[in-house]
Amino acid sequence: QVQLVATGGGSVQAGGSLTLSCTASGGSGGTFSRYLMGWFRQAPGNEREIVAAIRWTDDRTYYAEALKGRFTISKDSSNNTLYLQMDSLKPEDTAVYYCARSLGSWYVTTPLRVDDYGSWGQGTQVTVSS
Repeated sequence: QVQLVATGGGSVQAGGSLTLSCTASGGSGGTFSRYLMGWFRQAPGNEREIVAAIRWTDDRTYYAEALKGRFTISKDSSNNTLYLQMDSLKPEDTAVYYCARSLGSWYVTTPLRVDDYGSWGQGTQVTVSS
């Protein structure tokens, strides 16, 4: 069973940058290669929404349209770590950010469908002030 821990959140002024990390422990490289990994966020009173996803086996990436160009998802397979580089942050980016793994193999996963992900870990708070 994969265990996920998101770190790197904090407070930043609008226009600033943050890098989030998600450590994915457990499982073999061969097992992880079957999945997508994603970043999600949830602000108070809002539904959880997709930020970005990446296919572990070949680094194919997917982004929420509104965030494309500001956020970059990447991974390091050698240590099972997922990253989210966030640039040009806006106050509306304020939320708790989570990482998760797709429930099934990549070929049965809709990359930007929240319900296709599970194994949610503890999120990290990102606060952007104007």
